[in-house]
Amino acid sequence: MQKTLKNIDNPETNFKIVVAYDGTNFFGWQRQKDKPTIQGELERTLSIILNQEIKIHGSGRTDAGVHARAQVAHFHAKTRLAPDIIQKGINSLMSAPIVIHNCERTDPDFHAQYHVRSKEYRYYILNREIPTAIGRDYLWHVKPLLNIERMNQCCGYLVGKHDFQAFENTGSPRSSTVRTIFSANWTKQPCDRLEFCICATGFLKNMVRNIVGTMKDAGTGRISPEMFNKILDSCKRPLAGATAPSRGLFLHQVNY
Repeated sequence: MQKTLKNIDNPETNFKIVVAYDGTNFFGWQRQKDKPTIQGELERTLSIILNQEIKIHGSGRTDAGVHARAQVAHFHAKTRLAPDIIQKGINSLMSAPIVIHNCERTDPDFHAQYHVRSKEYRYYILNREIPTAIGRDYLWHVKPLLNIERMNQCCGYLVGKHDFQAFENTGSPRSSTVRTIFSANWTKQPCDRLEFCICATGFLKNMVRNIVGTMKDAGTGRISPEMFNKILDSCKRPLAGATAPSRGLFLHQVNY
């Protein structure tokens, strides 16, 4: 009872945090029973620091094995602790590869998911015959030489407002499969790496990974850019390519 009264005496504050994590050994963002998740680890640690049950709301889910450079989340807590103290507390107690880059007080009605204006994801491919021994948990090793010009032609068809049902896997609740893509492009990076950047109002389940898997087929010449466009227009998932591995995908930025 003393703990409860102590918390009641403190003002309730809405905190916004920016989180980076290595998703290799996690079953995604969303809390799951008896499985390690990012949300679960953060809630456990925050509940210890703030001496109360904490529920966190993220900008959206990331799948098992997917990483994040700047996931955004918020939580309400009755505390007088300063945001920088909470940030240091999480980072010092956290044994998992999860780091809080920023913690701040925010408007009482701020919601990390509902107020999102756009998200940016990045996907990485190692495009050469020989794999890498270091960093293999953060990219997809593709042996055949990929034609990046053909893949960027596919990107041109993505930009704009479309129904992306052809690139959605089942299992995620949604009211619509229509999304708006603001930008999408492939660039060559040093050491035989390719980087795919995509920014949109939001994404369906496995949408980025299914797009990448289908673009890989265009890069190898299995399908043409025009066929990629027909697959998009078809709204039929079986026509699209295989889902690219989760390890190459990063949530790069969330915009409000």
